[in-house]
Amino acid sequence: MTIDIYHNPRCSKSRQTLKLLRDRGYEPRIIEYLETPPSVAELESLLQKLDLSPADIMRTGEAAYKESPHDIAAMTDDRKLQWLADNPKVIQRPIVVHGNRARVGRPPESVLEILS
Repeated sequence: MTIDIYHNPRCSKSRQTLKLLRDRGYEPRIIEYLETPPSVAELESLLQKLDLSPADIMRTGEAAYKESPHDIAAMTDDRKLQWLADNPKVIQRPIVVHGNRARVGRPPESVLEILS
């Protein structure tokens, strides 16, 4: 079964998670989500696998979030999904997907629970 990692090579946690996977013998398919942002449908699928809401995967400390002219917290989930698709830098990283399960790699070891 394929393992996907939504990866940002500039992020230390993302690099650590990728290294952890490789050290355990896995070679995941790397999706550099800043270069190839996920669509709303892909985000919906990820959230279902994560069992999280759109707000749960937002990096609220990012400048794009803080400086947004929109009241993101007041948005509906559908609007938040579109906003995330339009602003992928705000998506929590890394996200590892294995089958119908996914985990955010914070800490990196948290992804190991979906690999068995």
